[in-house]
Amino acid sequence: MDPGACSTSVADPAGECERSVPRVCGVCGDRATGFHFNAMTCEGCKGFFRRSMKRKAMFTCPFSGECHITKDNRRHCQACRLKRCLDIGMMKEFILTDEEVQRKREMILKRKEEEALRESLKPKLSEEQQKVIDILLEAHRKTYDPTYADFTKFRPPVRSHPSSRGATKSSSLLTQDLSGGSLGCSERFSPADPTEPPPFPSLALQEEQDKSSSVNLEFSQLSMLPHLADLVSYSIQKVIGFAKMIPGFRDLSVEDQIVLLKCSAMEVIMLRSNESFTLEDMSWTCGSSDFKYRVSDVTQAGHSMDLLEPLVKFQVGLKKLNLHEEEHVLLMAICILSPDRPGVREPLRVEALQERLSEVLQSYIRARHAAPGGRLLYAKMIQKLADLRSLNEEHSRQYRCLSFQPEHSMQLTPLLLEVFGNEIS
Repeated sequence: MDPGACSTSVADPAGECERSVPRVCGVCGDRATGFHFNAMTCEGCKGFFRRSMKRKAMFTCPFSGECHITKDNRRHCQACRLKRCLDIGMMKEFILTDEEVQRKREMILKRKEEEALRESLKPKLSEEQQKVIDILLEAHRKTYDPTYADFTKFRPPVRSHPSSRGATKSSSLLTQDLSGGSLGCSERFSPADPTEPPPFPSLALQEEQDKSSSVNLEFSQLSMLPHLADLVSYSIQKVIGFAKMIPGFRDLSVEDQIVLLKCSAMEVIMLRSNESFTLEDMSWTCGSSDFKYRVSDVTQAGHSMDLLEPLVKFQVGLKKLNLHEEEHVLLMAICILSPDRPGVREPLRVEALQERLSEVLQSYIRARHAAPGGRLLYAKMIQKLADLRSLNEEHSRQYRCLSFQPEHSMQLTPLLLEVFGNEIS
């Protein structure tokens, strides 16, 4: 290649949008490589023009001085080739001197060295940290179905219509889930006992309606409770499945595992639900229109605006952080492994696991989440965990209020009764 090749090209004024269009050398018709010395040419004609101008060559055409220059015959007549170069606008003023070429080469080399240095100083994830992230990503994908196909197995959503459906008696489901095999599989979820009568018996309900209009109003307002109780119970199972795959979680005592899950389950569900939350209409869209949940639907499950207003605000704020999936799963794992949960017996062991995950999250943000999105992101994410504590407390308080009315508490599933056993009698 011509020693001055690196110095002789300028930007294509036609713009980057036409890169896919074949470009032809204006001198010989060969494939052009760009604008050289003010004209579109191939590498061969670029070098020829540069050498000719530097040597101040004087060529004579052996023919009539009107040779047609092509890719195949361009070496046959240097005079007509040079004349063609000038005719298409190539200018000797654009040619760099040997000193300028050398300076430009040095500048390019320096720029490459600086780029290599910046790359070497850029924060990187260790192999071990990347492995932790990969495990959590796999855990999340195994326990979260973005198609929401299992929602059809719940007691159906009934909006503004009464329902009556009892839950079976509670058993130690949480302990079974922790000691058993893989959790989070759709076949593990059975919201109600098959021996129970079909849901929403309209005749029996009509008798109740005749007895009391106030009871009818209450049942109407809580018509979504059976469906959302099944949804939350199902989601708790998935959270348990996710937690069991967090590195180090199964090494904790079963007692601490249960405490951590009871305390964090709703918080992780609120984090996970952000995936289906849409800013356009402030709703949770889980597949078909039957499973599109608005604030009004959740009020029909017994929750008041004391919970729902801050919950929607939380979902909006979390959505606007634009978290990567890696950051999302790390935040969920950090949430579960909170050593300050009431009843934790070995907080130091839990704290060590959480600290490890926090370091991975901070490293990931530095290495993979470019500014401005990554600026102060870790602090904002930790603040979201504090917000979740308040939401969880209000959620538990409202479940406790439901428990005061047997006709409502009986709609809850056995797993819900166990998880919220400390609050619900």
